Amino acid sequence: MTRTEKPLAIALGDPAGIGPEIVAKAWEARHKVEMPPFFTVGDPASVSTVWGGPVQVVTSAAEAMTCYDDALPVIELPALAPAIPGKPDLAGARCALDSLELALGLTRSGSASALVTAPVSKAQLYAIGFSHAGQTEFVAERCGVGRENIAMMLAGPSLRTVPVTTHVAFADVPKLLTKALILARARATLRGLSRDFGIERPRLAVAGLNPHAGEGGALGREEIEIIAPAIAALKAEGHDVSGPHAADTMFHERARAGYDAALCLYHDQALIPLKALHFDEGVNLTLGLPIVRTAPDHGTAFAMAGKDRAEPGAMIAAICLAAECAKQRRQGQSHAGK
Repeated sequence: MTRTEKPLAIALGDPAGIGPEIVAKAWEARHKVEMPPFFTVGDPASVSTVWGGPVQVVTSAAEAMTCYDDALPVIELPALAPAIPGKPDLAGARCALDSLELALGLTRSGSASALVTAPVSKAQLYAIGFSHAGQTEFVAERCGVGRENIAMMLAGPSLRTVPVTTHVAFADVPKLLTKALILARARATLRGLSRDFGIERPRLAVAGLNPHAGEGGALGREEIEIIAPAIAALKAEGHDVSGPHAADTMFHERARAGYDAALCLYHDQALIPLKALHFDEGVNLTLGLPIVRTAPDHGTAFAMAGKDRAEPGAMIAAICLAAECAKQRRQGQSHAGK
């Protein structure tokens, strides 16, 4: 990446979690994996507490570019109280939310090329009045995009999955599945594969809900009454969509070669294969936004915080994927303007 391009913005996440450590370790690896330039937003003290490398407080994305080679640039948002690794508190939650708000604002304004979010504690955010299901929904609202028009993609080197339903009880999944919801998630996925990955004619494989995709109705009728009609509607629109597939045969190597993304019906159906294949490289990419937003596909890991044990692989992958998607969007806009 040339230094004429804008850096990425990283929201540091909960300062008591592993966010500060994995962001710092990502910066350490910047030359080894050709890391695109980035800066982080949050409390610099939370980084220095868990890492002995150079930290430089900056006031803008442009200033971050001038010191990136020599130090981790941090736009400072000091916590109301010092963060203790592994011990989340309300002050840390407020700092995490403020850093998300500012990093998002810098990305939306064009000062940063993309947004990467480190892990937060939903429980702590809820305790300070956070009313969104998670960072994804918060970012979507701030971008003026309805929840029905976004999709959460989990991406690894050999697999991309998108859950139709996310953080809901498994018992509620059949009640929440509708043809309209499947269509919305599928369309967001197909648009995202084209816009963010440059796939001209994306192939989408749709999973069944029940064992053996319902076994012709013997093991459930959702495939017949909801999923298959949605697939038929997508095919009528000209999309390359297949299914419903038996989920237990969708994710081996030969099957993965037949599609660009798998649309899954519930959280674990999408995340288990992704994490089994790419536990240290999984990235959460929000499709349907006017900006590029990624996140490492793991949580705050409070029990590991401050022990120099956190692996930065997923954060590095999130940073690199964000840069690739942002580049793809720029190229798409350039071609569209010709």
